[in-house]
Amino acid sequence: MSTVCGPDAETVTRGLGFDCHDVSPVVSIRFPWDLANWTMPLLEVLVIGGAVFALVHAIRRHREGDSVNLALWCASLVYLFVTEPPLYFPEWFGLDKQYGFIFAHNQFTVQFMWDRLPLYIVAFYPAISQLAYELVRSLGIFRSRGALTGSVAVAFACQVFYEVFDHIGPQLKWWAWNMDNHIVNHPAMASVPMNSMLLFASVSMGAMTYLVVRLVGSRRRGRALVLRILLAGVLTPPTMAIAGIPSSFFSGNTTAQAWVLGIELALVWLAGAWIVVSRSGPLDEPVSAFARFYPAAYLGGMAVFWISALPAYLAADNGITSDGTPIGSGPYALACFVGAGLLLAALYRVRRTAPAAV
Repeated sequence: MSTVCGPDAETVTRGLGFDCHDVSPVVSIRFPWDLANWTMPLLEVLVIGGAVFALVHAIRRHREGDSVNLALWCASLVYLFVTEPPLYFPEWFGLDKQYGFIFAHNQFTVQFMWDRLPLYIVAFYPAISQLAYELVRSLGIFRSRGALTGSVAVAFACQVFYEVFDHIGPQLKWWAWNMDNHIVNHPAMASVPMNSMLLFASVSMGAMTYLVVRLVGSRRRGRALVLRILLAGVLTPPTMAIAGIPSSFFSGNTTAQAWVLGIELALVWLAGAWIVVSRSGPLDEPVSAFARFYPAAYLGGMAVFWISALPAYLAADNGITSDGTPIGSGPYALACFVGAGLLLAALYRVRRTAPAAV
């Protein structure tokens, strides 16, 4: 048995339609029309295009004297490369007994690391972090309320934009969770582990944003900037471990863990929504082209994916579609669409009184 394709990985990847024994250890490239379904190449364009758009915007702001965007873009990649390999190959890091095999991505156009890491996932980290940060920055929250409050708002923004993606992915075979893993993947909301919903979709991005804003500031350059970017990316995973401590007290009791994680998620929603609604700072923060266009494009793309999947979702039997894929939580995804839509409405309202920026 291959060291990168154990029994659990073999079962999960075969459910996605491929054999994890028959993959390239470095990189593999496929034609977009050969992917499992039509949504996958469109998802790649949406996310990779967003990451490139975010990088162009971050470089422009860096040249204008504000390094936070560029630092956050780069720190997102540091965080990715610190976090993802142990998730894909826990046995390499002596974590197989603590975490077990967690999930596998399907095969996309460009894939790395024994087909475990799609290029679009590499792009997703900087795209989603920039999306949330730019929304909150453009609302004037960082300027008027400071780094901590702004970062809590970023955690909320990431939650609502991330989870419309998280709850549709398994149904469309973008990835599959190993639901036999009761260490990490339970409790779950429909097909999505609640640990992922809280720790990856909110805590990590909020904590990383706070670290970048505090460590980097707006005008650091050169070696000091690089070192602080690395530090922010490396320090982000420990914050996730801290946020996971409350539910760990109830290890083995998934009902109690679900309640704890649910309360923490509710606090993210309540705190984030209150910060956005109660903002009272200046409304002259420049609204960038990235903030004006990409969050709406991302949300619109996710809406298209959800609409296309809705017939199979509604016809699912006991949470499984006729194609044998698990569905996410439609009500929670709908709440996230509403939350994201309200954030965009707040942004466009600010835009009417704030100067536009390129």
